[in-house]
Amino acid sequence: MSKRILQPQGDFPAVGLLRRSAAMFYDFLLCVAIAIVTGLLYQQVVLRLIFGSDRLLELANNKALDVDPVLSTVVLFTIFAFFAKFWTHSGQTLGMQVWGVRVQNADGSAISLWQALLRFMVSIASWGCLGLGFFWALWDKQKRSWHDIYSETRLVHIPKKKKN
Repeated sequence: MSKRILQPQGDFPAVGLLRRSAAMFYDFLLCVAIAIVTGLLYQQVVLRLIFGSDRLLELANNKALDVDPVLSTVVLFTIFAFFAKFWTHSGQTLGMQVWGVRVQNADGSAISLWQALLRFMVSIASWGCLGLGFFWALWDKQKRSWHDIYSETRLVHIPKKKKN
């Protein structure tokens, strides 16, 4: 399978921690919205179909729905799907588009689904280590974080499109 080269092409500089953090904040807000909508759909549609309205109300009143590992898993998969779709197609989530950040392979091609999964999982581990995986970009000569290194990807700053 041939690699799809992302546009625009060029040798772009690596993204620093500040720009990376700004894009992450935008995407964080989108992830919160995705989690809310996913949770509402899951609880109001799926659980209602499984248990019925009366039983669902009883479970909610008894706090039986407060901890639901299935819901947590569904939200995690939904958020991964959001990142995987954008990273593997255009190389940019909505937050990355705003800040001119793109994830790509060293040759400028789009990353694979496997690389997206590695990035996603290692970035969760980076947060679990109090953000150390992200701050690693301050010491790395190529400004890579743990998930960049592990997935063999890089974040670059692409120029804004020129208006005619």
